[in-house]
Amino acid sequence: MSDVHGAADALAGAGGADMLICLGDLLLFLDYADPGQGIYAELYGEDYTRQYIALRTAKRFAEARQLTQRLMAASAAGHAAGPATGTAPASLRTSAEVIIRRQYKEIFDALPEPAYLTYGNVDVPEMWDRYLKPGHQVVDGGRVQVGPITFGFAGAGLTSPYRTPNEISEAAFSAKLGAIAADGPIDVLCTHIPPAVPELLYDTVARRMETGSEALLEMIRRVRPRYAFFGHVHQPLARRVRVGRTECINVGHFRATRVPFAVDL
Repeated sequence: MSDVHGAADALAGAGGADMLICLGDLLLFLDYADPGQGIYAELYGEDYTRQYIALRTAKRFAEARQLTQRLMAASAAGHAAGPATGTAPASLRTSAEVIIRRQYKEIFDALPEPAYLTYGNVDVPEMWDRYLKPGHQVVDGGRVQVGPITFGFAGAGLTSPYRTPNEISEAAFSAKLGAIAADGPIDVLCTHIPPAVPELLYDTVARRMETGSEALLEMIRRVRPRYAFFGHVHQPLARRVRVGRTECINVGHFRATRVPFAVDL
């Protein structure tokens, strides 16, 4: 699964397999389909969130950031209402952290075991350790051997105009992939972002190209894993594309589908 985005209630039915792989984006900052949901709505209210989403959808990123800065300044001056109490919060950053930690606790409490996880672009990696269960293993830039099958994991998203919390450069992501490949063949390659294949990157609802990795595409061509699994693009033009012998598969937007992608290896 990938792109859980706060859907903790759906995780209870995601067990029953020998192992579960979660490819990140556990938090729900913004819900484009329902602006009343998510961290931004709790912090700033639904009206602001609608304006913010409209600006981002129009790719007016500087204006979206300016809108946030104005609200933060108003809040600091005591003019903005807090998300729950009706009074101005002492710190929006503190309030955001409280909401993030609540979401993470709900998600990890519901996440079945055993599970192997890596980070998405909207995750906050330094907060995960507190909520992991004994059967949860986080892998980022490394390999896991499960029976005869070798899995490789590389998390995070690539630098983008959206400035989500966990973005890195292509060079840094390539270094993670290099560390995975250094020890030999890989059967299943697991990342949050897709390889740079246009059909896998185009979101048919948002009507935009998301960011994929050229380094990941090159690794798939060179290492030739049996599968490459990923998420990130919620409504892709194509969910499956073959690159050489490798089946490249978007496992789905879990918040929307509420069903994991199942595969018998």
